[in-house]
Amino acid sequence: MSITVNSTARTIIIDGQPYPCRIGRAGAIDMAKGREGDEKTPLGQYVFRFGFYRADRLPEPPPTLLTLRPLTPEDGWCDDPAHLAYNRFVALPFDGSHEKLWREDGAYDVVLVMSHNDSPPEPGLGSAVFIHIAQPDDRQTLGCVAVTPDVMVKLLRTIAPEMGIMIE
Repeated sequence: MSITVNSTARTIIIDGQPYPCRIGRAGAIDMAKGREGDEKTPLGQYVFRFGFYRADRLPEPPPTLLTLRPLTPEDGWCDDPAHLAYNRFVALPFDGSHEKLWREDGAYDVVLVMSHNDSPPEPGLGSAVFIHIAQPDDRQTLGCVAVTPDVMVKLLRTIAPEMGIMIE
């Protein structure tokens, strides 16, 4: 089984059922043509690696077979193409450009890491492309796939490590 994101319909299909999702505000692009900061969701076949969750907001890890690690305020993700840690988890403070994973807006209360540009990362091809919680104002993302909290629960119950996800 795999999960499919239809970037045109802006849906994620879980167990054959489509649910609304958000994608990059500039649309989608073939993963080989995507670039850091283009605000496009990279199309392609990926696998789920692991995830993070805010233990201060969720009393226990959400039920899933995927490995979930509790976030701390010192957690980040390198988005600096010139840094050796590009597209990798990093501890803050960090000397390169990075994204803070501890966010107040709730987007990363649950965040799932997939295999986009990670084996090994190619500088400039894009970083921090996650599946995370959608903003309540329904805005699109900077390239990630975002779902409502109830859809995230359904997704977590369905996925396992190395399970496929197709973004088309």
